[in-house]
Parts: sequence; structure tokens; C-alpha cells
Amino acid sequence: MPFDAFDGEDSVNPPPDLKLVAGNSNPPLARAISELLNVPLTECEVERFADKEIFVEVSENVRGQDCYILQSTSFPANDNLMELLVLIDCLKRASAKRITAVIPYFGYARQDRKPKPRTPITSKLVANLIERAGADRVLTLDLHAGQIQGFFDIPTDNLYAAPVIVRDIHNRLSTDKLTVVSPDAGGVVRARELANRLKSPIAICNKWREAPGKASIMNVIGDVEGRRCILIDDIVDSGGTLVSAAEELIKAGAIEVHAYITHGVLSGGAVAKISNSQIKTLVITDTILPTEAVRAAANVQVLSISTLLAKAILRTSREQSVSGLFGSG
Repeated sequence: MPFDAFDGEDSVNPPPDLKLVAGNSNPPLARAISELLNVPLTECEVERFADKEIFVEVSENVRGQDCYILQSTSFPANDNLMELLVLIDCLKRASAKRITAVIPYFGYARQDRKPKPRTPITSKLVANLIERAGADRVLTLDLHAGQIQGFFDIPTDNLYAAPVIVRDIHNRLSTDKLTVVSPDAGGVVRARELANRLKSPIAICNKWREAPGKASIMNVIGDVEGRRCILIDDIVDSGGTLVSAAEELIKAGAIEVHAYITHGVLSGGAVAKISNSQIKTLVITDTILPTEAVRAAANVQVLSISTLLAKAILRTSREQSVSGLFGSG
């Protein structure tokens, strides 16, 4: 993203005590944020011993500094989560003034409730771990469930990719005869928000899940005949729901189907499944480091979220409002 994305209140002039510390989960995104803010990444070694224990050493003085750790807890989720916790502890013991965990993709977010007896609420456990490690604040993007913000007893900003997605839709597609589609009932609020920004109608896919990781789309609620459909969701993992939804939309008369998803987990053979599906284009953000399969796929595009995150970090460091980034339109 160009530097001219910053203007007015968001002109690049970072406070002198702002420090960026990058973990190993997504180096290209960390470098992009660093370049946008004109703040070099703090020299830091994150290594592993032979038994895979994580070792961290910060090579610069961070005493009294406002530190932002850039680390998604994506695959390998446990390694990246532990790396985040060790980085927080390292900065805390180095006397940082404030530690903000910037977690573009918050792993374990799908385990936000007890679906059955004797099951954990692991996203609450992860929130506890981040707090106890010493984080003063959390900044994340498109949480799978909004109530996860309440799992933290420290300030937590949940950013939204919607403004970036809307801009890309206007640049990439014609908004004539456009319908925004939620792939399941749980995503209706997200779909309606995007539809309001695009001034488009919405439709809903009525989904019945046979088993974890498997989904059947039974029918489409709403008129999509002769329409260009955009599936919107926060996470795409196996890709089964999206592929089934696209098939049903085409059967219902949609002329083409695109999908916009914030977090491209895309595990297993998901990319191949989507490449051979009715989805004309899948657009994901770079909250998760794209794999070689993602980069090679003809119908998968990656949208940078670096400017949004950089602006949020800058506003937080200046003690300014972050919600102003998400005005309608």
C-alpha cells in the first residue's frame, strides 16, 4: 500500500517511543507495517532449541517504550501462540512501558463456547494466557465471535476488514446486480453490514452441518437469479462451506460467484477444492502468511491489510480513536 494512504489525522509521524517487534508468523506483513509507519522493526532474535523450545532475545533497549508485537496465531498455531507469549514476557521483563499484542488472526477463536458437555472454551484460555504473560492491550481483526472481546480484562480492539474489502470490490467488480451472500445463518450480521456499504441486497445459504469439517448447503434464501454474488465470511478453512454455497447459488441462477474472506486458513486440500469450484475469485487478506499453493492458485487473490493495521497502531500510540477507521461507505 502506498504511503499516501496516510493523510490528515493519520499522517505518518509516529511517536518516538513506538516500537515494533515481529514474531515469525508473518514476516512480510510485519515488514509492510514497518515501512508504512516508517518505524524499523526492533532487532530481535526468535530461535528454537533442538527440542523446539522457543528462545527470545531483544537486542535493543525498550525500557519505557510503547511496544507492539506483530504475531498471528495461525499454523503452526501452538508454536506461534507460544512465541507470542514468550515475546510478551520478554518485553515485560525488559521494562516496556506498554505492550500491545497485535494479532491479525486470532487462533482458537472458533472454540468460543461449550458446544457439548465436557468441552473447553479454549479462546478464553488463550485470552487468559495473553493477559497473564503481561500484555496491556490487544489489537486484532475480524474475530470469529464478538464475545471474545469480553474474554479479556484488558482493552481489546477488534478491527474490521470491511472498508478494505468494499474498496477492493469497487475496484475489481461492477456493483450492478450485486448480491451479498452469507454462507450460513451465523454470518448474517456480517453480510448485512457489507451489503449496507455496497447498497446491495443480501441472501442467506441455509446450511446443515453433517459433521465437523463437513457441510451441506440445503437451499438459498433470497433471490439471486441473474445476480453477481459475493460470499462473505471471516474464516475459510477446509473450503467445504464456500464450495457448496457457490454450487447452490449457481443452481439458483447466479451468473457468477466471488468470495471475500478475511482469514485464509485454507488447510489440507482447500486450495485445490476452491480452484476446481464454481467460485470465480476468492479474495483473502494477508492476516495469515499465504502458502505456495495460495500464491499459485489462479482464482485466489491476496488483499493486503497492512495499511489498516498500521493506521490502528498509529492511532493507538497517539491515544486517538480507532473506531474512526470504520465509518460507513
